[in-house]
Amino acid sequence: MNVLFFSIFLLFSLLIFRLGYLQIVKGEDYVRALERTEEVAVNTSVPRGRIYDRYGRVLVDNEPENAITYTKMQTTTTEEMLDIAEKLAKLMEQPTERVTLRDQQDFWIMKNKEEAYKKVSKEEEEKLRQNEEMEEKEIQSEIDRMVRERITKEELAELTNHDLEVLAIYREMTSGYNLSPQIIKNEEVTDEEFARVSERLSDLPGVNTTTDWRRVKLSSLGILGRTTVPSKGIPKSHLDYYLARDYSRNDRVGESYFEAQYEELLQGQKSVVKNITNKQGEVIDTKTTFEGEPGNDLVTTIDIELQAEADRIIEEKLIELKMMSQSHLLDRAFFVMMNPKTGELLSVVGKKIETDKETGKKYIVDYSYGTFTTAYEVGSTMKAATLLMGYSEGVIEPGTVLIDQPIKLPGTDPKSSIFNRSGRIPMDDQMALERSSNSYMFQTTMRIGGTNYSYNMPFRPKDGTLQTMRNGYAQFGLGVKTGIDLPNEFAGFQGELTDAGKLLNLSIGQFDTYTPMQLVQYISTIANNGYRVQPRLLKEVRNPSKDGEVLGPLVEEVTPNVLNRISNTTDEIEHIKQGLRRVYTGAQGSARRYFADAPFTAAGKTGTAEVVYYGPIRDEWANMTQNIAHVGFAPYEDPEVAYAVIFPWATTNFNIALPHANQAAREILDVYFELKDKYAKEGLTSSSVKQEILQAPTGEKIDEDTEEQTVTE
Repeated sequence: MNVLFFSIFLLFSLLIFRLGYLQIVKGEDYVRALERTEEVAVNTSVPRGRIYDRYGRVLVDNEPENAITYTKMQTTTTEEMLDIAEKLAKLMEQPTERVTLRDQQDFWIMKNKEEAYKKVSKEEEEKLRQNEEMEEKEIQSEIDRMVRERITKEELAELTNHDLEVLAIYREMTSGYNLSPQIIKNEEVTDEEFARVSERLSDLPGVNTTTDWRRVKLSSLGILGRTTVPSKGIPKSHLDYYLARDYSRNDRVGESYFEAQYEELLQGQKSVVKNITNKQGEVIDTKTTFEGEPGNDLVTTIDIELQAEADRIIEEKLIELKMMSQSHLLDRAFFVMMNPKTGELLSVVGKKIETDKETGKKYIVDYSYGTFTTAYEVGSTMKAATLLMGYSEGVIEPGTVLIDQPIKLPGTDPKSSIFNRSGRIPMDDQMALERSSNSYMFQTTMRIGGTNYSYNMPFRPKDGTLQTMRNGYAQFGLGVKTGIDLPNEFAGFQGELTDAGKLLNLSIGQFDTYTPMQLVQYISTIANNGYRVQPRLLKEVRNPSKDGEVLGPLVEEVTPNVLNRISNTTDEIEHIKQGLRRVYTGAQGSARRYFADAPFTAAGKTGTAEVVYYGPIRDEWANMTQNIAHVGFAPYEDPEVAYAVIFPWATTNFNIALPHANQAAREILDVYFELKDKYAKEGLTSSSVKQEILQAPTGEKIDEDTEEQTVTE
């Protein structure tokens, strides 16, 4: 009896130990396995968040549309899916453009299995099986490949239009996951098709009629970006990234710029449905465990009415320049306006002339992203930075007088100011800005290099002078990334210093290249008393609107991000600002003609750069051309806006002065102050408290599947 009791004790001990092992050690594994077989989470799509301008005007919206979906069960067979596809093809029209040759070949094999596999002989199959290194799947894959190669064009031609429609439906049905709704058709689903399918849902297991949405842009502003369409889904280059974040392969995602940058905010949270299945994998019940939420609405810093007017003005100036002689290299223009204190971008304009390859006709496309992805020599617009760097390096001080004269170095042609090719004109630093003296900048640079200028002297700058100057310009954002909240920003190109004279070119904006965004950040830094602020496009994050009339509750208001302060005193910066004011109002100011009569106060700098062409026309590479530019800020006493204009490769005629950059700056600034008064009268504000949803004034409408216009970089 003792032996029996002891045996029973051991057996129960083992049983308890095993039960503990199953529950404690393997418990989570078995729970997960149970969930996989009996409770399967299914993600369904929700609308992306809307995008607004700073005043609540809709820039990107969602439009509802009829959709027909299919959900494949775990036990559904290929034959059952083909049967459903056959029935659907009789109830609706399905476009066949996306059907590939491979799709047709596989479909032909499914319809003609016996005949198809006769195309591979027994001997060929046996030879493959003799290869011990190949697994069964690899052998079958090779046999299928051989069959596809041997299907003739005549055999594929046997597929009728109806067959192709069935195939088009079938390929959409198989492109998703088990138990996950897959869109079969959501483009141009007619009310009649929707009704016919809805009436026969009981005969179409897995098929459903529902409402989908499409992304619609109400502005052509390129930096808003694009989303992918369901037929494309997640780009292959980002597939692993998004799948790891619980996306489905056919989900729409932000493909570029603002839509891509703020994907996680715009995407929203999908509703989660659990399909309860039995042991055979058949769905016996469906439960919604999370209703899902649309993506957050995003308010941008853009004033879309100002943007539209700036677009128009820049486009007009670009066309005017293009119609002039010797402008064959000109193909683009840029304008950026931002609040220098907050970094909010009010307008970002890029225009590019393209040529239709078929008709030869020219057309203009939005190239706003070129403001931070392309860089150019900016000429004299950067001279204020050169002077401030001279102060910080201790080689000049506010009020220093130098002689404007041609600079002659051994073995080189003289370098001079445009207004003084041979004389000697004493001037201080403010006059150097007013008249745009090259000579003053050259001599300041030589002093930074450790040398005071004398005629025909050799210029041997001390070690590190080039880096010192680039570091100085970088404080203003020139030659470094601005930090704009958009992807693919370019820092610009730094030239190779083959001789010391190139340092002189650097000081007047004719050596390194800078983006238009860097240019506006630089002048903003001066306007903001030396504080360099990150430019940004996002103003606010909001919950979705509940009534479609007022913006949803505020989630987050983005605050200014100060990147650094330049190493100059407030007095030095104020002294330079006075010099920039004289450019607009001084008796010899280079922009006096365009700004002296302005009803507002402003300050700025003009610029022209003689450059070597390296644009898209390769046959013209290494030819000389000219960039024209302009920077400024207003009002002078308390700046609200800073702005930058540039027309790269405007002309190859060096004997004319082109006013278009100066004119564009003045005309857009006029619009800004006119709109400011108009908004005040209408009570339109960018308040974050309660803001009405308004329609964009542009009248544009661009669907998500509209083909993107080609831009030649």
